Amino acid sequence: MTTYRGRRAFEISNGQLTVTVTQEGGHIAQILHQGTGVNPLWTPPWPSIEPSSYDLKKHPGYGGDSEAKLLAGIFGHNLCVDLFGGTTDDEAAAGMTVHGESSVVPYDISVEGSVLTQRASFPQAQLGFERRLELRGDVLLIRETVENLSGWDRPSAWTQHVTLGPPFIERGVTQFRASATRSKVFETDFAEGKGLQVVGAPFDWPLCPKKGGGHIDLRVFESAPVSAGYTAHLMDPHRDQAFFLGWHPNTKLLFGYIWKRADFPWLGRWEENMSRHTPPWNGNTLALGMEFGASPMPETRRAMIERGSLFGVPGYRWFPARKKVTVEYCAFARTATSIPDEVTWDGDSGLRFSGA
Repeated sequence: MTTYRGRRAFEISNGQLTVTVTQEGGHIAQILHQGTGVNPLWTPPWPSIEPSSYDLKKHPGYGGDSEAKLLAGIFGHNLCVDLFGGTTDDEAAAGMTVHGESSVVPYDISVEGSVLTQRASFPQAQLGFERRLELRGDVLLIRETVENLSGWDRPSAWTQHVTLGPPFIERGVTQFRASATRSKVFETDFAEGKGLQVVGAPFDWPLCPKKGGGHIDLRVFESAPVSAGYTAHLMDPHRDQAFFLGWHPNTKLLFGYIWKRADFPWLGRWEENMSRHTPPWNGNTLALGMEFGASPMPETRRAMIERGSLFGVPGYRWFPARKKVTVEYCAFARTATSIPDEVTWDGDSGLRFSGA
């Protein structure tokens, strides 16, 4: 065990990458590229505490709603099972948190060489979870298994809430690519009037309709001093694999994730650029979520089920009764002189890039 920004954590390292996972919440807090010294994942600008120590009366600085406990302990890659989004009023009153139990429960973590294994149970959802992380060169192999412990087939969300932050994220500088096609802006004002996106607008990646006319190119992080928004993107149905890539021209760091499109057909792009002034955001947060999963929009379970699908593609997945479901994907970090247009993965440590 180690300590990361005041939190209990575990770590694996191989001379190229260092990966750190918090014990509580199970967040992948950093995938540090040792050559550049850059961790592309988001570290919130506020102090982090263990979710188990959170108390509304003692910690008003994290807000006062069902998201506060999550925000008190969140780091870069946050797992959302079996909820992706907010709670209903009744769920919040029952103590449930935004994005579900997976973000706040304690994990049993073990390390053996370059392999880290996390295990946890989500008692309210009646789910068991295991994640295996293995470093191979500059690639992080990830295998996750969700076990439905109940006797009922369960409709669920399952999203990898990957969030990038400074110094990797820089206004008007950081570039992106993704295997995205049909897209849609969140259907209500996600940014309290401060966003530049046309609410509810459908479009094709990467040109998002802009208020007042024109488009926003989502392949470059916004250069405006204040912006925010959420867009949902259908991963290309003609590809077996899906991906997103991010590249910082100054450090030359190329970072990304690759996964099986059948497992996670959606990518949500969440942008926070100094727009939120309530605690703990306080108008000084820069972050970009590239959140791939089974659901297009962050919303309550009721809304997820009532939506059903978007662009004819389901917006949640089923966990069969008493069965396990396993997915495999990878992350990587390396230097590059430019950002490729595409990447494919051989299922091990082999990556192949094309276009520039």
